[in-house]
Amino acid sequence: MLQRRPGDRRYAEPQSPLPDSLTPMTSIAPFELAFAESAADLRAVQALRYQVFVNELGADGPMVDHAAGLERDAYDAHCRHLVLYDRSRPEGDQAVGAYRLLTGDAADAAGGFYSEAEYDLAPLKRSGRKLLELGRSCLHRDYRGGIGMHHLWNGLARFVEDEGIEILFGTASFHGTDATRLAAPLSLLHHRHLAPKALRPVARPESFQRMDLVPEDALDRRAAVLALPALIKAYLRLGGTVGEGAWIDRDFNTIDVCLVLDTAAVEAGRRGLYTRGGATP
Repeated sequence: MLQRRPGDRRYAEPQSPLPDSLTPMTSIAPFELAFAESAADLRAVQALRYQVFVNELGADGPMVDHAAGLERDAYDAHCRHLVLYDRSRPEGDQAVGAYRLLTGDAADAAGGFYSEAEYDLAPLKRSGRKLLELGRSCLHRDYRGGIGMHHLWNGLARFVEDEGIEILFGTASFHGTDATRLAAPLSLLHHRHLAPKALRPVARPESFQRMDLVPEDALDRRAAVLALPALIKAYLRLGGTVGEGAWIDRDFNTIDVCLVLDTAAVEAGRRGLYTRGGATP
């Protein structure tokens, strides 16, 4: 399968650019969690993503609008965008967190899931279970390590419950494209957290990166865990697993892994992290 990049016009935006509006999910002053309802809401999300992915992490790509300061792609039109607002901030600068959600039905309309450009998702599709792709998770730098991610995960949990989602998946990133620098955490994921064969995506050969770079018996597990991004560690605590191989994304200046979370496999003792009222990841 050919790699599909976000700017490929075969996957153009539909005439109706946004999903149906939804009422706010959470409102605890000064925070409000809601789905994007308007073109202005979506632009606020894309501006936040530009701050995080482009300004901070050096991402680029065919649909990054440097003049307008927007990180966007053709998939945005097909997704629901979960947005965390801080209403105490100035008007026009209140979006401080976001999560992009793509259901199986919406992916059909989009020409496929976003991560299919990087991974063969055939095992997930063959499962016959209800899928949700997660992507573009980001928080404004002033809201990391605190209540912000807590609100976003609570909203995600509500959506998963309401929609009857059975498997969540999506790519998560390590900053930079030097695999040797990330040998320890990539090897840990490969040796300890591979998804079951029946649900295991495989990185496409165009930019496939082996993850078994350090033998398991030579791995410093503590150092490897410390090198994992916080989001990946949060999914692993829930029982999340990873696909076979990583993907080097030079446009986004990242090395990506495909995370898979079977909601049926989330251990009862860990559900507090995932459901409403759980701990901050």
